[in-house]
Amino acid sequence: SSLLLMSGVVVTVGLCRRLARRRLRSRPRLFAFFVEMFSTFQICACTNELSLLGNVEPKPHTALTLTYGFTVLHGLTLAGSTCNPCGTLQPMWGGGTSLRMGGLKIAAQFVAAVLARVFMHFIWSLEMAEPHLGALSQGCSSPMQTTEMQAFCIELLFSVVFQLAVLRAESVNPKYRVHLIALLITMLVYAGGNLTGAIFNPALAFSLHADCFYDKFVSYSLVYWIAPSLGKFLIFYVF
Repeated sequence: SSLLLMSGVVVTVGLCRRLARRRLRSRPRLFAFFVEMFSTFQICACTNELSLLGNVEPKPHTALTLTYGFTVLHGLTLAGSTCNPCGTLQPMWGGGTSLRMGGLKIAAQFVAAVLARVFMHFIWSLEMAEPHLGALSQGCSSPMQTTEMQAFCIELLFSVVFQLAVLRAESVNPKYRVHLIALLITMLVYAGGNLTGAIFNPALAFSLHADCFYDKFVSYSLVYWIAPSLGKFLIFYVF
């Protein structure tokens, strides 16, 4: 049921992106907003569902396999979208994207994060699959299983590694690049998923753990918003 749900989200988002491409080509800002929103919605919705499958046997093989598979799928179906506020910052700092367009894309990413959370909570409330049972009663299911300083350093390091890999992989054939990035993300999730969740995406972090941001806003904004953004800043100015 979970696989069918995530596959349905991917197909629906693909149709919405195609419709936006046909109808909004003459309005570039509106087109950019909706394409970025649809794309980020797909990643947030699927990752919300994947977060419920972490305890499916055999552990952690099932969760890691699904992470790799759907990361490849996202890479193949969401070409041209960043789906990550940190990824949007680079062309803004480099002058390749105007401040208004960059801000519009970041706004679209956070709007999609909220919409994906609301949508998934509605689906979970229907309890159509076993993993959905009791999913809404968890509240702040904190992914931070270490000290705040260690979590900050982990998310910062993972963001640097990921963003550097993306830059280095730009010269790789696209059909191979998507697998390299998916493999890296899977490795990072395996290495730090039990400590911080290995998210390194501010919009995705908010979609997954909004309740935790409400309860401990300063701690979670430092770890899941400031740390990935600082990692992108370091990559931009150092490398």
